[in-house]
Formats: sequence, structure tokens, C-alpha cells
Amino acid sequence: MGDAVEYDAFTAFLYRIDDFMWGTWMTVLLVGIGIILSIRFAFRYQRKIIFNFKNTYGRIGAKGEGEGTISGFRAACTALANTVGTGNISGVATAIVSGGPGALVWMWVSAFFGMSTKACEIIIGQRYREHYKKSMNEYVCDRSFVLKNAFGWKKGAVLLAVFCFVFGPWTCCVQTEAVTSSMNQAFGISPLISVIIIGITCMVTIWGGLRRISDVMSRAVPIMAVLYILMGLGVLILNFQHIPAVIALIFKSAFSPTAAVGGFAGATVRDAIQYGVARGIYSNDAGTGYGMIAHASAQTDHPVRQSLWGWGEVFIDTFIICSITAFTIIMTGSYTTSNATSGALTTIAFTNAYGAVGGKLTAIAIAVFAWTTIIGMYYTCEKSVNYAFGDTENNKKMMPVYMIYYMLPCVIFYNIKAEALWAFTDILSALYVCITVFIIVAKRKEIFRLFDDFWQRYLPEKEAGKNPPYVTFDCREDN
Repeated sequence: MGDAVEYDAFTAFLYRIDDFMWGTWMTVLLVGIGIILSIRFAFRYQRKIIFNFKNTYGRIGAKGEGEGTISGFRAACTALANTVGTGNISGVATAIVSGGPGALVWMWVSAFFGMSTKACEIIIGQRYREHYKKSMNEYVCDRSFVLKNAFGWKKGAVLLAVFCFVFGPWTCCVQTEAVTSSMNQAFGISPLISVIIIGITCMVTIWGGLRRISDVMSRAVPIMAVLYILMGLGVLILNFQHIPAVIALIFKSAFSPTAAVGGFAGATVRDAIQYGVARGIYSNDAGTGYGMIAHASAQTDHPVRQSLWGWGEVFIDTFIICSITAFTIIMTGSYTTSNATSGALTTIAFTNAYGAVGGKLTAIAIAVFAWTTIIGMYYTCEKSVNYAFGDTENNKKMMPVYMIYYMLPCVIFYNIKAEALWAFTDILSALYVCITVFIIVAKRKEIFRLFDDFWQRYLPEKEAGKNPPYVTFDCREDN
């Protein structure tokens, strides 16, 4: 009893911090910076859909140009492994339980303007990256590299790197919790068995480094995303007559309090905004800084061309996959008839829609999404280790040690309650957002310079057949 009381008190403490970090000021900051950037970019990332598509998904099989470690598509899939994950399933479920159906509208709002924020992250990652030639032969960047290369803050960069690689793995606990709860709900599989399988398969994949990670992600992420989308579209087709009422409920709940119904305790407009923005950001990563990490390794002829993937990631993640999850949960009424949260609620929703087979398919989807997210998150945490140890033999020696440390929270603390895990993850995400927004604001002139250079000089010359020199960067100090 004493342990339970202490745990509840600790969870309540996390919630107080979470409420503050994701209060009104954070919503204004994130949405506000997205609006300002979108206006400065003339909404190019939102309105030039055909151009964006041609230069991202339309070039999946094209040979990359410029300097880099892997293709732009593989870099995007590594980033999508972070974005297309349990945040689309468990995070959306938690948002609706805590913020009501209207939370989805605020996910859309933050995602629409977040396309520009995500693009800035990618530009920064390409601009301030380094080529680690000695220990791994890979282009790398994260927030610490930017603090050093853009601001000259070497000591602060080291502190940030240590913080990220120590605490980063703990955010993946929400992934294993989602897997264990959904697999137990659908198949009755013991949580211990689930985490053992996750631990072994993830370790085998990350042991192969970036090239194996990107290769696996480029195959697994698109296939799983398409299958999940088809499954969700089936629910909409089967319940098409309810779509207008569901849409009306979603928009009404976004701007007015949602009354308590059944197992749903009700939600205020503030709850809808807070949880919609927080879960939306966790899902699509716009503003967290993960974009600069995943895309720094991409082979591209100009940083701004690679930044177009920011549109693709956010669009697929939030406007398609998160929406499908939300519509399924709301349309089936699962959030009002069940006390479940996280991945278990989404599993119940698809079970209500398709019967037992729907729950089983959802559990499998959650497991695969969580698996890819854990692997993608490892790559982002690894960059902090790379910065802390530099392009040295020690960096190479630390990789196996860190792989083991990274996996420990995932496989040991899988049975912590989802509420506490999400609160901790929200707090960490909020800290990352603050750092990333600072970097974007401080380096806005360089971002805008590269943006204007691409659209006003480089692209016109390229389309005119003048073959301008590639615009690539390497901030190694020994260059």
C-alpha cells in the first residue's frame, strides 16, 4: 500500500510538471513559431503539394546527389520510424481520453504549421552537420553539434549530449508499455515474453549501425503504415453514415467543453488544446529537434530540398495515421465505454469495428510501430554519444556499451503505468522543444538565407540546365 501511495504521489508530481510545461505558453510558443515560419516561407511547405511530393515520395528510387551517408528516402524512413509509431496509436488514444474528441483538431493545427518548423530542423541538421570519418564514416548532427558549430558553446553542448543519451532511452518505455498492453489485450501474451522479443530483435537491428537501421526502416515503415491506413479506412467505409456526426463532434469539442459520457470523465477546451498539441508534437516530432538528427546523414544537393521531407512526414503521420486512429476510437465510442488507455484502447476500438481479428491486427500494428520507433530513437540518442566522445576510437568502443544501456529501460520498466510514462515523455519532449525553438529563432537568418537561395537561385539554375554546384556542408574543425 505504501509503495502504491508513493507511486501515485510521484505520478501526480509528474503531472504537475507536465501541466506546466505543456501549458498555454507552450501552445502559444509552438503554434506561434509555426505560424511565423509558415508566413515567412509563403506557406510553400503546405501549398506546393505537387512539387513537394515529386521531390520526396516521387524520388524514392532516384539516385541521390551531393554529399551524404544514405539516400534522402532512407533518412526520411529513419525519421518516420520516430514519427510513425505508437504515438499515432497509443498517443492519440491518450489524447482523446484526456482531452476529448476535440484534441484531434489541435493535432491538425499544430501539424499544419509544424510542417515549417520541421523543415527548419532539417535545414539546420544539414547546415551544421559533421562528417565522422575515423570512427564511423557517417555524417552526423544533433542539438549538441549545432550548439558547438553554430554558437561555439562546447561545454554546454557536452552537458546537453550527456543529458540526451542518459535520459533519452527512458522515453521508449511508452513504446514497450503500448506493446505489452495491446498484445496482452489481443492475444493474452505475457508482457515478459513481449519485451524479451522486442529486446532481442531491436538489439540485432541497431547492432548493424545506420546502414542496417535505414535499410530495415525503409522496408518496414512504409509497409506497416499502408496496412494500418487500409485497416482504418475499412472502419470509415463500414461506418460511413456516422462520419458527418463524428466530424461535428470533433470540431464542437475542440472549442467547447466535452461532457462526461460513460467511462469518459469529460474534458475542457484547455484539455483538448494541451493534449492535442502535446501528443501531436510527440507523434510528428515537429519542434523536438529529431528532424535535424535523422536528416543530417541524407545525401542531397541542397539542404532545402531535403527539408521538403518535413512536409511528407508530418502529413502522413498526423493528417492520415493519427486521424485514422482518432476516428476509429470516436466512431466506435470506445473511449466512453472502456476505462482502457494507451494502446489497449485502440485495440478495443478496432475489436469493436472488426471483431476479434481487428484487435489482433491492431496489436500487431502497435508492436511493429513500437519496434521501429525504439530503433529510430536509438539512432537519435546515439548521436549524443557520438558528440560526447568525438570522432575517436573511444566513440567506436562506446557503441556496444550504449546499445545495452539504451535497451535496459525498454525491457525492465515495461510495466509502469501508461500515465506516468506519458507524463515523463511529455516533460522530456518539452525540454527538447525549448532548445530546438531557441536554435531556430537564433539561426533564423541562416535558415532564411538557405531557403531563399534554393528557391531564388539554385532551383531556377537547376531547372535551366546550368548544373549549379551542390550546396552541402561539413563543419568538422579539422577541415
